[in-house]
Amino acid sequence: MPEDDVEWQLPRHPRNVGRARALLREQAAGWKLPDEVTDTAVLLLSELMTNAYRHAHVSPGREIRVRCVLGDDRRLRVSVTDADETMPTFRNPSPEDESGRGLILVTLLAETWGTEPRTDGVGKTIWFVTPPVTAPVTPAFAPSPTASAHAGSTAATSAGPPTHATPPSSRR
Repeated sequence: MPEDDVEWQLPRHPRNVGRARALLREQAAGWKLPDEVTDTAVLLLSELMTNAYRHAHVSPGREIRVRCVLGDDRRLRVSVTDADETMPTFRNPSPEDESGRGLILVTLLAETWGTEPRTDGVGKTIWFVTPPVTAPVTPAFAPSPTASAHAGSTAATSAGPPTHATPPSSRR
């Protein structure tokens, strides 16, 4: 497997959601991905791993496979494969619900995503692709936060297009 294509097989257990996040964060550091790409990919991987752990109704001992591929265009494709053939469905959670927003996050934060049945076995794969990595633009002049605060400024300075913010996660 090339260095820009990694795969991990993890037992279906709740502690492996955190392990998958740590493995991806470590790999992203090795690939020198920007923090915002890494943070988004780790959040989305966490959602897909949690879904695979909670909702895949399979025999004990079945593993969840995570695969990360860094493309030539520096887009990161992350896939999660489990042995349950049931495709995910969107929920319409109420504000009081503590779960049910995973696919909404994937839809909002990934450039694209999808699901597919496994062609070489039982189960399905859910995948997402991060938005392209762009080089940060440094403005010719940007006031220091301290100077702006002293001047009473509340306007934000933006050097480029707006980026998404990761919403706070609900307690599980």
